[in-house]
Amino acid sequence: MSVASPSRTVTVALIGNPNTGKSTLFSALCGVRQRVGNYPGVTVEKKIGRTTLDGRQFAIVDLPGTYSLAPKSPDEMVAVDVLLGQRADVAPPDVVLVIVDASNLERNFYLLSQVLELGLPTVVAVNMVDVARRKGLTLDIARLRKQLQVPVVEVQANLRLGIAELKSAVADAVDSPPEKVASPFPEAFQREVAALAQVAGGGTTKDTGRQPRYLLERMLLDVGGYLCNSPSAGVSPELLGEVVQARERLKAAGVPIPAVEALSRYEWAGRVLAGVVKRPVQRPITWSDKLDRVLTHRVWGTLVFIAVMLIMFQAVYYVPDVTGANWSIDKLKGLLAGGVARIIPDGALRSLLVTGVIEGVGGVIVFLPQIFTLFLFIAILEDCGYMARAAYLMDKLMSRIGLSGKSFIPLLSSFACAVPGVMATRVIENRRDRLVTILVAPLMSCSARLPVYALLIAAFVPDYAFGQGWYRVSWLQGLVMFAMYMVGIVAAIAVAWVLKRTLFRGDTPPFVMELPSYKLPGVWVVLHRMLEQGWSFVRRAGTLILAVSIIVWGLAYYPRNEARIDPALVSAERQLAAQLATIEAQLPEGDEAMQSPLAAQRDDVQAKLDHVRNEIEGTHLSNSFLGQMGHWIEPAVRPLGWDWRIGCAAIASFPAREVVVSTLGVIYNLGEGQDENPTELKATLQNATWPGTNRKVITLPVALSIMVFFALCAQCASTLAVIRRETGSWRWPLFTFLYMTGLAYVGAFVTYQVGTFLAGGTP
Repeated sequence: MSVASPSRTVTVALIGNPNTGKSTLFSALCGVRQRVGNYPGVTVEKKIGRTTLDGRQFAIVDLPGTYSLAPKSPDEMVAVDVLLGQRADVAPPDVVLVIVDASNLERNFYLLSQVLELGLPTVVAVNMVDVARRKGLTLDIARLRKQLQVPVVEVQANLRLGIAELKSAVADAVDSPPEKVASPFPEAFQREVAALAQVAGGGTTKDTGRQPRYLLERMLLDVGGYLCNSPSAGVSPELLGEVVQARERLKAAGVPIPAVEALSRYEWAGRVLAGVVKRPVQRPITWSDKLDRVLTHRVWGTLVFIAVMLIMFQAVYYVPDVTGANWSIDKLKGLLAGGVARIIPDGALRSLLVTGVIEGVGGVIVFLPQIFTLFLFIAILEDCGYMARAAYLMDKLMSRIGLSGKSFIPLLSSFACAVPGVMATRVIENRRDRLVTILVAPLMSCSARLPVYALLIAAFVPDYAFGQGWYRVSWLQGLVMFAMYMVGIVAAIAVAWVLKRTLFRGDTPPFVMELPSYKLPGVWVVLHRMLEQGWSFVRRAGTLILAVSIIVWGLAYYPRNEARIDPALVSAERQLAAQLATIEAQLPEGDEAMQSPLAAQRDDVQAKLDHVRNEIEGTHLSNSFLGQMGHWIEPAVRPLGWDWRIGCAAIASFPAREVVVSTLGVIYNLGEGQDENPTELKATLQNATWPGTNRKVITLPVALSIMVFFALCAQCASTLAVIRRETGSWRWPLFTFLYMTGLAYVGAFVTYQVGTFLAGGTP
């Protein structure tokens, strides 16, 4: 092994089983000096932290949590590739830091034995010793260090105990030769691996003569065929034939494949741990056990889960409202837009900056408080150990549609925003299940749909209620709101059921999840996850929304043909603007202006001027490229009860569903920003009529049709972009857009036609 140069950054690979406190240890070692991204070509998150040990720079690579180095997919191959130094985007590791759970060393040592076979300097961090003590376990760390023959450090990562000693051990291991560890496999298995190495070294594979011995072992054990069929492994037909023959010889010799690995590694773990762990005669009943009797109970656990979810979703809307976070962002957005409007004269540039940039980005940023609140709750529930119980409870329900309990958490996240929901599917190992979950996650009614529901329900659903005064409850409007959320849930269940029986046919994988011990969540871990995911949301969603918003602005602004504006409107605008300027010149300064009789006259003239200008903007929009598109698709949306203006709003809302509210305000001659004045917008929508008639454009069936469409449609460019990022192909976002748009159209059509029939009208 080459000694690391003092001037070179030392690379440390951090690996461990899930729920061993790996993320907490990573944060303890690196603090805020972390960089997060994705490994190229896969959906696995890449986290690299920086720290200084004994005056030298260290880069710590946080590898995905895993129970074994037995890859079955490109995502699972990441850890093996990094440890073998086969990734161009990550330097080969100089040291491997393995974190193990002190309360379950035997199971954790399965992974440790695989790591030791790689022949790299290794340090073992024994974490969660406090949990082991509560279970009545006594550990002899000195004996473990002697029997394992590698550095072993006892730590408690959530309290930062033992971190200094661990850093010193890692720094010392850099320039120390690794201990040679004997293979845990029987001699017959080792002979077959040696024979395969001879074939691999004879020029029959890519990377001639350098096929890692560890990969040869994995090929022999990989009866599923992932490694043997993987182009990246460079397996020649000759080597593949030798692997098949070697398995047959081992079978004849009484060495079962792949069971020999588990038998050999657990036997090795038993020898190494002999005399290290002392267990009580009778296992004590811990408070975790007592909690699980309730929280995993079929009835009580479900009720607690529902209560937790209600609290979380109430908090998603309540916390930003109480703290004034949304109001502050809206205020800042308004001040910024007003400042730009004062500096830049009226024209295309000002419209671009105010409408295309500020409103476009603001439409995403305004939901950042909800995203932060959601991730705060999810981080707390994950770190304390409750999320594993929730997935366990939901597994029975999810299995009926062909998914497992691991799909539940991403779908739950999608109720706030589909972007983090899609990203959360990374916890699902099975590729088919992960893709199905990604494809149905956008059907969950996210917070962006809420403004659409709230506006149309308030304007067109009758306010039937029971009770009087402070206990008056509007039951029908609330029922319709609940129904809109249920539309997405029912559709997601149906689509997942169909996909699992067609495109993604296959058995539902068994759901095996370790229930970690309960613990107090680490404050810094929770805050870091919240800020990290919040920033990821802004970076991944906001940039795309900005680009698409500018495109939509251009389509709605151009061509700017003043000749098509009614001359009477142009004349009225000039007269009213002159009249307003005269009145404002006569108004006294300061507080006296509010008391002046001219104030009411000024407000009246201002209202008339706004109305005229909005009519002019409405005409421009009707003649714009976007307006022309609306007229062009009107025959297609007529069966839904829509006119060209609603169709135009649907097109304009492609970047984000919530854009439809402000777009409707502009289209119906209310001007931009009228989503902040819902009363006026509601009245205008209620009074809108078809051209040349007294027939209302939006009725209750039409309003329900619009809501069902937006409950099911794929009007979210950021979600489609994240699906592209997570799947590595444009095929799946295109499929998502097409199937959701088709589903939304059919749902809106049925809703309008049936609703109009029941109301006694003619569709």
